[in-house]
Amino acid sequence: MIEYALKILISATLLVAISEIAKRSTYLAAALASLPLTSLLAFIWMYVDSGDTERIAQLSTSIFWLVLPSLILFVTLPALLQYGVNFWLSLSLACLFTLMAYFLMLKGLAYFDVKS
Repeated sequence: MIEYALKILISATLLVAISEIAKRSTYLAAALASLPLTSLLAFIWMYVDSGDTERIAQLSTSIFWLVLPSLILFVTLPALLQYGVNFWLSLSLACLFTLMAYFLMLKGLAYFDVKS
């Protein structure tokens, strides 16, 4: 139980730190947010829990393929906001487009028989 609390505390601290840093410097916050912190934490937690490096390698490969469609969010959200679309609608549409990109990526990977 203490292990889960520690995982939550460390993960939450990183998210709060990034949001607080963004109030002072968007570039620094963006640099921190662009680091694969979530992935790194997942690798660490998996290794500590199981020591299964093969599963970590599989997760890393899967993350690689799914990072590509996630970039849609970072293209569509600012574009929609710059066109004057309401924030919540922009965020919703950007998420929808990103979900569609994930779906297409997964279908494409299956079609080309890419194992991750």
